[in-house]
Amino acid sequence: MIFNSLAFLIFFPIVFILYWFILKKQFKTQNVLLLIASYVFYGWWDWRFLSLIAFSTIVDYLLGLKIDETETKKKFYLILSLTTNLGLLATFKYFNFFIDSWVNLWSIFGYEMTMSTLNIILPVGISFYTFQTMSYSIDIYRGELKPTKSFINFATFVSFFPQLVAGPIERASNLIPQLENQRKWSHARFKDGFFQILIGFFRKVVVADAIGTVIDGIYNEPDIHNASSVLMAVVLYSFQIYFDFSGYSDIAIGTAKLLGFDFKRNFNLPYFSVSITEFWRRWHMSLSNWLRDYLYIPLGGNRKGVKIQYRNLFVTMLLGGLWHGSSWNFVIWGAIHGIILSVEKRFNLIPRKYNFFKNGFIFFSVSLIWVFFRSLNFHDSTLIFKKIFTGHYLMPYIGNINSLIILLYGLFFALLFDVILFKRNIPLENFGSTLKTVSFAVISVFILINIVLFYSSASNFIYFQF
Repeated sequence: MIFNSLAFLIFFPIVFILYWFILKKQFKTQNVLLLIASYVFYGWWDWRFLSLIAFSTIVDYLLGLKIDETETKKKFYLILSLTTNLGLLATFKYFNFFIDSWVNLWSIFGYEMTMSTLNIILPVGISFYTFQTMSYSIDIYRGELKPTKSFINFATFVSFFPQLVAGPIERASNLIPQLENQRKWSHARFKDGFFQILIGFFRKVVVADAIGTVIDGIYNEPDIHNASSVLMAVVLYSFQIYFDFSGYSDIAIGTAKLLGFDFKRNFNLPYFSVSITEFWRRWHMSLSNWLRDYLYIPLGGNRKGVKIQYRNLFVTMLLGGLWHGSSWNFVIWGAIHGIILSVEKRFNLIPRKYNFFKNGFIFFSVSLIWVFFRSLNFHDSTLIFKKIFTGHYLMPYIGNINSLIILLYGLFFALLFDVILFKRNIPLENFGSTLKTVSFAVISVFILINIVLFYSSASNFIYFQF
């Protein structure tokens, strides 16, 4: 089940009514409802993978207790937890990639090898919930978190449907205490959550999907398009992935808020950044913080000299790229970000003030790096760069003129709203409650009309593939 499906538009109101009106003030029973709803939500996609998330949940729940109970074997239990989670991730997400890469490596030296790959489906959300359960075990090992005694609460933390499939990556220290206490209804929370959901749907349905109809054909066949078309696709993809993924996060955070939960912020207007370092503090913040706390800092962070710090930045971003997908394009994408982060640290290139030129330079730089992220393969990436820097700039291919008009219409309002958020310095998570009743109603109706007019359940969220 996905947020922009008709099934979810039926599913969530049912859960909401049961949760607040039938099981009001029964937070333990509410947790049971959330767990059942989460398994229904996930099983709607493919029920066979429910066993996988259940297995991961049981293993980490038991090992979390073991890590806390013993001093002599706590490291062993932590390694067992990490090995289990990384083993599942490696098998389902990276096994075929490693096999193919090994065979290709030997072919460079003239050796032809034949190795079998697995015909397996990548379980949706596995990268997200494995990172959540790993952080749970690590925090217990570090003494920063006590394990929950309630299996229901832990299972709900792992599978909580608003963020199960594509994040944000929630920490146990934030979500489990909320599961262990009574949630309270408030009018302000409802306005904030409902408004953020509407913004998320607008970003996804009206903006991101419209961009996709214009640029997908160009990215899928860059060899038949001119330099202008390719450059247009490169720039527009930056907006597509931002509004697609931030839209998902908005719906997830807003949905959780309607159920009485507060998620951490996942996006903070990243294209207003004036450095790549700042970009990663604003983009997919839950992943950035996870990589910092559980990879960069354990590697040594900036505590062992500048050369080690550069290495740590590079390795962190390299593995962050690989986390996104089993392709060398993702590895290259992460490596480039790691190199730029190191250069910014080395030469202290992080400016102190905002201006349009700096914002534009970082946006264009990030857009070029996104080429490796979006391209189907390395050959297409190099072809796109070749066309951008050496091609002939003629009239770009825009396809259906109606699609372009819809794209510009949605993009204008989405960017205008981002500018308002930036100028007023108000997080979207708290924006709804700042509106007066009449303003809230008028804006909500306007957004709803647009969502209905441009709605399509055919398009998945981009980050589902990770």
